Amino acid sequence: MTSENWLQELPQNLVLGLEQGSLYALVALGYTMVYGVLQLINFANSEVFMFGAFGSFLTVNAILGNWHLTGAWIPMSLLAGMLSGAACGAGVAWLLERVAYKPLRRRRAPGVAFLISAIGASLFLSSLAGKLFDRLPNNAFPGTTGGDRTYFDLSHNLISSGHFHVQTIEVLVVGVAVVVMFGLDRLVNRTKLGRSIRAVAEDAPTAALLGVDINRTISRTFVIGGALAGIAGFMFGAAFGVSATMGFAPGLKAFAAAVLGGIGNVRGAMLGGLLLGEAEVLITNLSFVGAQWTNAISFIALVLVLIVRPTGLLGERLGRAA
Repeated sequence: MTSENWLQELPQNLVLGLEQGSLYALVALGYTMVYGVLQLINFANSEVFMFGAFGSFLTVNAILGNWHLTGAWIPMSLLAGMLSGAACGAGVAWLLERVAYKPLRRRRAPGVAFLISAIGASLFLSSLAGKLFDRLPNNAFPGTTGGDRTYFDLSHNLISSGHFHVQTIEVLVVGVAVVVMFGLDRLVNRTKLGRSIRAVAEDAPTAALLGVDINRTISRTFVIGGALAGIAGFMFGAAFGVSATMGFAPGLKAFAAAVLGGIGNVRGAMLGGLLLGEAEVLITNLSFVGAQWTNAISFIALVLVLIVRPTGLLGERLGRAA
């Protein structure tokens, strides 16, 4: 792409980068919250994202059948998909914490045991998804076109002018992400649960002495992170379809976004996701780069930022999000 064409496409690419970055940010929040309270990288978060997508996919298909939706049914079906994705993601994350991590905390296991458990849980969930979902007859998520499986068209252009187009799915993804991220920020900084999460992130033994239930706080943190990943899975599925391997690349990039923003910092994860999404789209559209570098851009950008700021853009701790 020439420099002139790149400038012409810039507004469109900014919108695409915002959509992509919003998805990365939601998944990155799961990584950063778990790291904040456990100092643990939950590598299975990408599979939580994928199970959330399939949970919403199966739920919406079961509810809607082959109906063609109009009017108020469209936002209602979108809400059903979002809630089912969040519930499925939260459930998988809660089960993951109970089975893979809580027994290790009780036994005061070393950090490497948590790491191995996280990797093992990720591989197990990935294999389970392949067994359960690889043979689905159609992975086109409701909201995409596909013969008698068309429910409503999320690819409809809400704004169209020359090289600039804004589709329904892009507005949906960005709008939901903004609302969810704002709500999480208020929860962490303005509620009793948020104070407990920040206290555990800052100093768990002292928080326990002050009456904070450590195990309950950690479990709720996993549930919140899983719900966010499930919502992201629903939106990703609505935009691109679902598959048993869909969590790998977005999960890695979301982890890079969490580190870029400052692992353990809620606002850092949001900022890192948005910046990473924009960087991917804008840089790979340069004539001398190309789309084949898409997956490398995330980690090149991460390395460059960490050389200057080793703790990421906004610091380290969840407790410093305020």
